[in-house]
Amino acid sequence: MYVFGNGESRSKINIDSLSGLKFGCNAIMRDYQMDHLVCVDRRMVDEAVKSNANQHTIIYTREDWIQRYEGIERVRTVPKLPYNGMTRPDQPFQWGSGPYALLLAAMKSKGDIVSLIGFDLYSKTQNVNNIYKGTPNYAKAESRNIDPRYWIHQIGMVFKCFPKVKFNIYQDRYWELPDYWNFSNISLDNLNNL
Repeated sequence: MYVFGNGESRSKINIDSLSGLKFGCNAIMRDYQMDHLVCVDRRMVDEAVKSNANQHTIIYTREDWIQRYEGIERVRTVPKLPYNGMTRPDQPFQWGSGPYALLLAAMKSKGDIVSLIGFDLYSKTQNVNNIYKGTPNYAKAESRNIDPRYWIHQIGMVFKCFPKVKFNIYQDRYWELPDYWNFSNISLDNLNNL
């Protein structure tokens, strides 16, 4: 079972060569077939629905947008959060596609290892770290990088709420696990080992 973020580290991976259930975010559907696709931005949902390449992919979006896609059976709402939090990053509308894709995979995991690929969190430059930057519905390539604090908190909450699920994070050699993710159900491995 794989969950794909759109961080630039993912560009080194041939996703088609991986077998198993695949969960992806946003524009990954331009390049690869996913079983489950999370798009919490309406523009990305519109693009995914119009894409003829992914007619069997189940698309998930926010409850706020679901009426817009009434009658389209493959569009569903993202799962409810498995916890109640009091801070802004804990509000469902603050969750991004990546954390929701990971939550969905954790909920569907039945003893499978959930492997995370392309969840870079940080940029190696001052600019946004995303494979699709500069393309329709994405930030310009020269846009400033995004503060990853919300992602770190939200992904950490998935790890915390699913202690029986084993999460394996594949990353570049020098990538560091956030301190907040100090959970026994997480392991970190090099992308070259995929």
